[in-house]
Amino acid sequence: MNSANDHDHPPLLSDSSDTDTDSDHGQSSSVLLRHTDLSDSIFKSYFEFISHGQSSATAADLSKIQSFLTSSSSGALSCLICLERIRPSDPTWSCTSLCYAVFHLFCIQSWARQASDLAAARVATRLPVTADKAAESATWNCPKCRAEYSKIQIPKSYVCFCGKLDNPPSDDPWVLPHSCGEVCNRPLKNNCGHYCLLLCHPGPCPSCPKLVKSRCFCGSLQDVRRCGYKEFSCNNPCSKLLDCGVHRCSEICHVGPCPPCRARGVFKCQCGQKKEERECCDRIFQCDAPCEKVLSCGKHICQKGCHSGECGECPFQGKRTCPCGKRIYKDIPCDAVVQLCGATCDKMLSCGYHKCPERCHRGQCIGTCRTVVRKSCRCGSLKKEVPCHQELSCERKCQRIRDCGRHPCKRRCCDGDCPPCSEICGKRLRCKNHKCPSPCHRGPCAPCPIMVTISCACGETHFEVPCGTEMDQKPPKCPKRCPITPLCRHAPNSKPHKCHYGACPSCRLPCEEEYPCGHKCKLRCHGSKPPPNPEFTLKPKKKKIIKQSEGVPGTPCPPCPEFVWRSCVGQHIGAERMMVCSDRSQFRCENLCGNPLPCSNHFCTKTCHALETLSSLNQLQGSERCEDCCLPCQKVRVPKCPHHCPQPCHPGECPPCKVLIKRSCHCGSMVHVFECIYYNSLSAKDQETVRSCRGPCHRKLPHCTHLCPHSCHPGQCPYPDKCSKKVTVRCKCQTLKKEWLCQDVQAAYHRDGCHPRDIPKNHFGIGLIPCNSDCKSKVQVFESELQLRKSQVTEEKAPEAGKPLPKRKRRRERIQEPSQSTKLQKIAATTKRLLLFVFLFVGLLAAVYYGYESLLWLNDWMNEVDERRHRRYSRIS
Repeated sequence: MNSANDHDHPPLLSDSSDTDTDSDHGQSSSVLLRHTDLSDSIFKSYFEFISHGQSSATAADLSKIQSFLTSSSSGALSCLICLERIRPSDPTWSCTSLCYAVFHLFCIQSWARQASDLAAARVATRLPVTADKAAESATWNCPKCRAEYSKIQIPKSYVCFCGKLDNPPSDDPWVLPHSCGEVCNRPLKNNCGHYCLLLCHPGPCPSCPKLVKSRCFCGSLQDVRRCGYKEFSCNNPCSKLLDCGVHRCSEICHVGPCPPCRARGVFKCQCGQKKEERECCDRIFQCDAPCEKVLSCGKHICQKGCHSGECGECPFQGKRTCPCGKRIYKDIPCDAVVQLCGATCDKMLSCGYHKCPERCHRGQCIGTCRTVVRKSCRCGSLKKEVPCHQELSCERKCQRIRDCGRHPCKRRCCDGDCPPCSEICGKRLRCKNHKCPSPCHRGPCAPCPIMVTISCACGETHFEVPCGTEMDQKPPKCPKRCPITPLCRHAPNSKPHKCHYGACPSCRLPCEEEYPCGHKCKLRCHGSKPPPNPEFTLKPKKKKIIKQSEGVPGTPCPPCPEFVWRSCVGQHIGAERMMVCSDRSQFRCENLCGNPLPCSNHFCTKTCHALETLSSLNQLQGSERCEDCCLPCQKVRVPKCPHHCPQPCHPGECPPCKVLIKRSCHCGSMVHVFECIYYNSLSAKDQETVRSCRGPCHRKLPHCTHLCPHSCHPGQCPYPDKCSKKVTVRCKCQTLKKEWLCQDVQAAYHRDGCHPRDIPKNHFGIGLIPCNSDCKSKVQVFESELQLRKSQVTEEKAPEAGKPLPKRKRRRERIQEPSQSTKLQKIAATTKRLLLFVFLFVGLLAAVYYGYESLLWLNDWMNEVDERRHRRYSRIS
């Protein structure tokens, strides 16, 4: 029964990670089930119906409504124009065309007036209309979706989202801000005749949920469906009669008219001379052969291409005229050639101003009018006689400022109608993240159209805010369960908690991790914690004081604190002492060693000491060999070896050859000497083991200046970022200093975005703590001492001024001394400067005037030369 109940009900969520939870809830809030978002239950049926494959646009509308509701209820709405937060009491206006964005009423009014006035001014300067008509037809655009509104549609009052209530109340906690709280009742899209049934809400209305009877696209199936999705396909063949009237549509039930008939067959052309295999939709076609049927006159043939029906009358029968149309001939046979009248053609040429000067002729008139006329260029700065067909343009660049008010036109020979500016605006938008991508324009730039999504840590709860306001928004509270799995050993038994920001709460269970000695840790769990999400990490309100009975999260267990009995270094019976399990210190008793010597004939008479064999097994330090037997070994070595046995008296056979081989340890601090046979008979792994000096590693860590804390080992030093040495950390002025662990210093550098190995040795740890008032006082003391030193130096130099100077130096100083001038001399110097300035100004004006006159004279002279040249050419021709 218990397991069934646990399966039916979701587990309780803990609120220990919610830093924004009100304090009056107390501990009872951690065991209460959290409420779910009501919008999920409201839109559940809509989303389920959309998931069957109906409309992606409706799903986007519903998501937009949910996002608007979330941001409105959480107070995250922001105005795109001023980028300020929209409070529940602020008058607002929302776009009703595409984006449904919400703006401050005052902001949108000023935006609309400026945009409409600018559009009216642009129309008045570019089109021949009055300023009043231009103002009446002026429009403005929505700052986000650029939907167009007329000047009459500038909002004048504050209404709710559905538009029924003016000045909706903002003090009702049960009503959505800027909403009237009543049924929306706006007509739904597609003009179905129904109205929105939701409460007054921001954003677009969802599709119509009414149930109606409707037929599929082909009309063969009738079904009861929601009004918003009443158009559907039955997934059967359409079977509608096609335009050909013979075949039926073979496509699956589809929207719109049926495609052209693709059935193939043999069809005749319009004249009936040729047959081709074609698709039914192209059954009416024309062949390439001419008609060539004899007309009714019996003298000419039809010049038309392939056609159906009669060829018509002969085009040469009836009244006929000469090519210029001045003389009319009657009763001429259709096969007779019309004579030319001999008069001037006088047909209008292609220019539209002059007539053809040739005699009556057959065929087209000349294509280009060669009459010499006096033309002016488009900008009006050049006038010249040129042939009528030739366009005249000068090389003068237009210097008028374009509509943007920033860039000149610079178009050659501009007619005054300067095109719009083609430059990109590029001004920094108010969001301070993007630049204006629109063409260069007057007035303020449009707001940044990008919306930033702010979501909870798991991404289930989110809303959109305008770009530039995301740093001022609080992330939404999410009632979902935190998806992060704890990293400690109690993950299967940990209590679930809500979605949150920052690191997960610490585990409250006891550690109970087993030491190598067999005891268990009795502290509170201090295993590693999952890293917090860096995108939304809230700062802690208070510093948490860690008790001694608690462990720091992410740190290993402390040394074993249990008490055990431990024997002396000589392993004598009855000399044990009670010691802490983690304390590896050694002690000696007052008994004699008593161990047999290597020769197995005598016993050691030294006081208690650690034996080499026991020290290698128990890792004891300060080992000491027993005393040696003084007699030399005289045995013959087996197998034979040229070396004599170097050992003193010993039992059994002599050891193998002990020629020493030098090998350095892994850290390079010392050199090992091994026996030849012993070292070479070992495997590679055993050689690495025996080469270790078993002392501290003397290599420097790669990320700091400290030595490796581990014992001598092969390969790279492990955990270079976990150095536990102390480092003196200073402020930037090097006044304050603290002692940090090296791993904390490295972590601080990583947080600042730089690597510790890139920091110089003499700058390691400088600038990691901020300066305080002591630093400022020290700087002031230093400046006062520096000022005092300067004053002392000047006092030392002052007595030197009384000494007599040499003649050359006195003469040089006398020359360099400024001469004192009288008032009359000053007035005279000022008058000279004024006169010189007047003369220069008058000379400059004269040079500009005569230069302009000379340019005009040169222009007239060149025009006269051109006129003479044209007259000479006209006489010659």
